[in-house]
Amino acid sequence: MLKSELITNQHLARKAMIYVRQSSPHQVLSNQESLELQYALKHRALEFGWPQDHIVTIDTDLGLTGTTTEHREGFKELLTQVALEKVGIILSYDVTRLSRNCSDWYPLLDICGYKNCLIGDRDGVYDPGTMNGRLLLGLKGQLAEVELSTIRARLTAGLLNKAKRGDLALQLPAGLLRDEHGIVHKDPNLEVQSAIELVFKTFLKVRSASKTVVFFKENDLKIPRYDRWKEVFWKTPTTAAVISILKNPAYGGAFAYGKTQVVCTGPSARDKRQKKVELEHCKILLRDKFPAYVSWEDFEKIQSLLKENYAEYSRNKTRGIPRPGAALLHGIVYCGECAHKMVVQYKTGNRYICNYHRQQYRVPVCQFIPADPIDEFVIKAFFQALSPIELDAYAETLKHQNEENSEVMRSHALEVERLRYQTKLAERQFNRVDPDNRLVASTLESRWEKSLHDLKLEEETLEQKKMKDCSPPS
Repeated sequence: MLKSELITNQHLARKAMIYVRQSSPHQVLSNQESLELQYALKHRALEFGWPQDHIVTIDTDLGLTGTTTEHREGFKELLTQVALEKVGIILSYDVTRLSRNCSDWYPLLDICGYKNCLIGDRDGVYDPGTMNGRLLLGLKGQLAEVELSTIRARLTAGLLNKAKRGDLALQLPAGLLRDEHGIVHKDPNLEVQSAIELVFKTFLKVRSASKTVVFFKENDLKIPRYDRWKEVFWKTPTTAAVISILKNPAYGGAFAYGKTQVVCTGPSARDKRQKKVELEHCKILLRDKFPAYVSWEDFEKIQSLLKENYAEYSRNKTRGIPRPGAALLHGIVYCGECAHKMVVQYKTGNRYICNYHRQQYRVPVCQFIPADPIDEFVIKAFFQALSPIELDAYAETLKHQNEENSEVMRSHALEVERLRYQTKLAERQFNRVDPDNRLVASTLESRWEKSLHDLKLEEETLEQKKMKDCSPPS
């Protein structure tokens, strides 16, 4: 029988608590040998002299990190039992199982020392109430914290080194696939490629994410997205989804690492949140690493337009997209006295007002001028300048309209082709099933009918658009 001079009858009259923990769910499944060694501490407690019914195993913290006590209900239960003087010894395979944070480790030593509770690991038994015991346990706790920092720094250095080469396998958006050799290619599905390219072309034309969504909805078009299993599915576009496509540097052929940073929001280790950073502030940005859906110059232009479109006119003085209101020159009028941008005011009629110095220094307004006569003059000057090139502008507009219609028709044709394939696949699956297996046959029959219904609707939509394009312009 094992024996330690620190263990007394007073300790044996209390419980022996065995604390079992693994740092992540992956370790719980893969590192079974370590888990078995921790559960084997029960035999050690028996050898120390504790009876079977006085040995308690706490394993509710399996899969939780030891860097904090939050969400570790087993550790909190252990502290409670020690504070109630019900624990004679805490057994752990290693002190790192109890804590990897000194701010949590030393309070445990204080409580154990005050309540005369021992701590044991694979190396021996320690009394936190004595100077030697506290010194050894304190050193073990500090080494555990340093070890975790060293492991994290080593792993982070490896990730950064791989990211600097652009070889880090980050998650790719819909439209880009990584093969078994780690090389990124465009999705071979032409419908996916066409839809993503159309998002960028449409935005460069209409210069607004919301108008891009309106264009897609008016033409019954959808955008490709990935589900949780990395399978492509088609969904009705939303403004948020379109902006996420437009802002993703991977579509511009660039590898970006460090697009978010962790911001502390409180004293606790859990009081953190991720904050997106500007593309130019990313840790690593490597161009020409992926096949691009849009040139990098156009991608940067799109980012500039998105930033200007953001409704921060009064603070950032961006021009932005046209806003509601009668004033025509909103965002493009500058003061002739101080050269600052003028804003619109509708309180006493439409007028342009320069209030920059008033906002900054609380001095009187620089100047204000009525908007209606200026807008009327600008409209006349605009049409006078436009009249010589009206025919060229009309021809150019028709050209762009025809190109846009061709893109829409191509997208619908690709969707019809995809639905035809899905319909044939559903038909083959239905024909191969055993007719007596009605449970499966009925499901496959419903799937086939739904595919036929979707195909019919899309073919009707394509036919209507063809007839509309063939009709003479009004």
